[in-house]
Amino acid sequence: MKERKSKKILLVIIAAAAFAAVALWQFYVFVTFKDTTGVVDVQGGAMHLWLAIGFGVAAFIVALLGASSFMRYDRNDEMHITSPPIPREPAL
Repeated sequence: MKERKSKKILLVIIAAAAFAAVALWQFYVFVTFKDTTGVVDVQGGAMHLWLAIGFGVAAFIVALLGASSFMRYDRNDEMHITSPPIPREPAL
């Protein structure tokens, strides 16, 4: 059971890191975007900025959902409220 959980943790970490790396790369491309004359053009790489924002949000969502799914209690350890109470012996 622990092996499956550790594989899931590793998969979530890799996915979040990959999304974050693509977001950083797109932001770098946006910041260093140059026009045909070689001058830095702030407005020309707007699509790269939107891609960076999108991948950043995706990285955040993957990390948030991954962290929230690992903080759940074990589903096999349920306490049933509808079960009858355990009979106890009377104290003398």
